[in-house]
Amino acid sequence: MAIYLDVSAAAHGRAGLGRYAASLARALVDAAAGRFALFYNRGRETRLPAGLEHVPTRSVRAGYKPWRMAVWLGQLARIGFNRLVPDAELFHATEHLLIPLRGVPTVLTVHDLIFYLFPEHHKPLNYWYLNLALPLYCHRATAIIAVSEASKRDLVRCWGLDPARITVVHEAADPRFRPASPAAIAAVRRRYGLPPRFLVTVGVIEPRKNLSRLLDALVILRRDEDVHLVIVGGKGWLTSDFFRKLEAFPHRRAVILTGYVPDEDLPAVYGAATVCVQPSLYEGFGLPLLEAMACGVPVVCSRASSFPEVGGDAARYFDPTDVEGMAEAIRAVWRDEALRAEMRAQGLVQAARFSWARAARETIAVYERVLAGTVGPAD
Repeated sequence: MAIYLDVSAAAHGRAGLGRYAASLARALVDAAAGRFALFYNRGRETRLPAGLEHVPTRSVRAGYKPWRMAVWLGQLARIGFNRLVPDAELFHATEHLLIPLRGVPTVLTVHDLIFYLFPEHHKPLNYWYLNLALPLYCHRATAIIAVSEASKRDLVRCWGLDPARITVVHEAADPRFRPASPAAIAAVRRRYGLPPRFLVTVGVIEPRKNLSRLLDALVILRRDEDVHLVIVGGKGWLTSDFFRKLEAFPHRRAVILTGYVPDEDLPAVYGAATVCVQPSLYEGFGLPLLEAMACGVPVVCSRASSFPEVGGDAARYFDPTDVEGMAEAIRAVWRDEALRAEMRAQGLVQAARFSWARAARETIAVYERVLAGTVGPAD
């Protein structure tokens, strides 16, 4: 018997969800070697995350979209997929996709309800699927893990879920995120054409990241400061409005798009920045805050959703819809070296409060309650 972890998001390289699945899986395997097995849906270009090659694994050959539909239809029809994980003691879905299983307790991680709270920021088909499927998965799961108190509140408020079934287990920055050496910082400056001083924002480009308002704030900042903005992240969805605005932007040369930056370079990119700015309208957790703090970079961010929970007293906050307030908060940190030094020290302490080892211990505690029958029942 084994506890199965669905690491499909990591096998498919799906940005934040993949990082969560891989980091948690490694930490769980380190905490209790021999107790876990992995599961994923296998497409044309899938591979297990590094460091997990020795873990027993089962997979199903199915592309992402067909697999999502098969799982949803299986849940509707209550068809058990037990043959895919015949020795499962418990199954943990680490993204918003819970396979139907008969007689096997399940845990579902819910990262956010962005699609529900901001439907205009999702593709119609994705919104349609999640709006129909995710509430069903939440009701069918034996227990739910939310990555923040903000996400837990949303689940209770929006769908009336029993808070006793929901446990908050925070994410953490990967250990590789730490202050970079001067040589590493100099190397990434050359590699990505980074200026001597700049703001950095990290994340897949999509509407909820609020980058259009950040451009408006940059206009205000550049009235009396030579401020550059570096945007790190690949293209997501519904980006056409942002890129049209960027092409017509009066300070276009002050904005640098790096595209996706591999994890080997990202700590030094953070370290090269003067300030990290995360203006999102909503985040289920907000991992770039911890990554930046762990790299010794002061953080200025939105006070929306989970950010105050993650940033604590180490970050400075603004209303994500108030462009003037955003510019003012950034300017205060940009100009004040003593404040930045204080925030760097506070940020290192704040980031250290979160770890994947702790997340693994708290996740295993959820498993133990589920296996003991003290959580649930599922609907």
